[in-house]
Amino acid sequence: MPDKVKILVVGLGNMGASHASAYHRIPGFEIVGLMSRSIKAKRIPDELKGYPLYEDYDQALREAKPDAVSINSWPNTHAEYALKAFDAGCHVFMEKPIATNIEDAEKVVAAARARNKKLVLGYILRVHPSWIKFIEMGRTLGKPLVMRLNLNQQSSGPAWHWHKNLIDSLIPIVDCGVHYVDVMCQLTGAKPVRVHGIGAKLWAEADKDNYGHLHVTFDDGSVGWYEAGWGPMMSEVAYFVKDVVGPKGAVSIVANQGGGAKEAEKLSDSADIDKHTKTDAIKIHHAAVDEDKNWSKPDEIFSMTDEPGHQELCDREQAFFRKAIREDIDLSESMDAAVNSLRIVLAAEQSIAEKRAIDLA
Repeated sequence: MPDKVKILVVGLGNMGASHASAYHRIPGFEIVGLMSRSIKAKRIPDELKGYPLYEDYDQALREAKPDAVSINSWPNTHAEYALKAFDAGCHVFMEKPIATNIEDAEKVVAAARARNKKLVLGYILRVHPSWIKFIEMGRTLGKPLVMRLNLNQQSSGPAWHWHKNLIDSLIPIVDCGVHYVDVMCQLTGAKPVRVHGIGAKLWAEADKDNYGHLHVTFDDGSVGWYEAGWGPMMSEVAYFVKDVVGPKGAVSIVANQGGGAKEAEKLSDSADIDKHTKTDAIKIHHAAVDEDKNWSKPDEIFSMTDEPGHQELCDREQAFFRKAIREDIDLSESMDAAVNSLRIVLAAEQSIAEKRAIDLA
């Protein structure tokens, strides 16, 4: 393969545009086409003008002849596009989720293995140094763990349309939930055994439940919950909870440590994609006490104010994608993890529909 990876970018929404920008700027990539079903009616970012535009995926594969495809379209197209890319001899970067059902997810992973092609999933928290540190600290707390995670988003303006369209494809605890149950699985290193979900439809314009809550039980006794809601009615009070508790203490992602009201205002707007991965600081609480039952060690705050922003994280994902191709990195763990996290959130959706807890085989 030549030094540059020739890449076809599919989808130019929030994530697609960010990934396309990374390919445009990283010397190891060459964009050979931009594709979406209505791309010729869209405004193309200035830095991406001049690249070939396609509205038909099969035509784009045939004419652009890419080495790799970046799939950032609606979730219900992911599996179909990935399978066609592998059939065309391409590597694949794919935004989460890997598919909208387990059967298709397993087909995608099987095709990557059969074709000996790389499949990198857009689990952005896996390249985020603060989240890597959060997981590392959480693993020191002993077992079992209690994990509390949420990301609620208040919809207005462009986010109103973006969230409505996403909900028409997947409910929030499925679409975003794969990130956070993947974090739970990394924290515990254990097997999920049971899932229970609840949901509610608060938004008449959306086709499906716009609010959901899932509970996961692991075979080491650990438990975790994840909550997600999108819509114009969602509260921005406690919309960003990232907390893990174990016998030895607790680790929490916290914002606005000493920043005051002015800084707190900057941290609102829950639909702002730049704030979804923001940590600002990690707080660790030590449970140990002395003979008088007073704390043996004070709580600690680790500043994360120099963490990368959203675009820098996308750049890191694409740099890793190129490295995986060039160095033939074994991606078995991350592919299996993507299927596993999807299995958990889809079981939560099944639990909501059937009004019962779901045992995972």
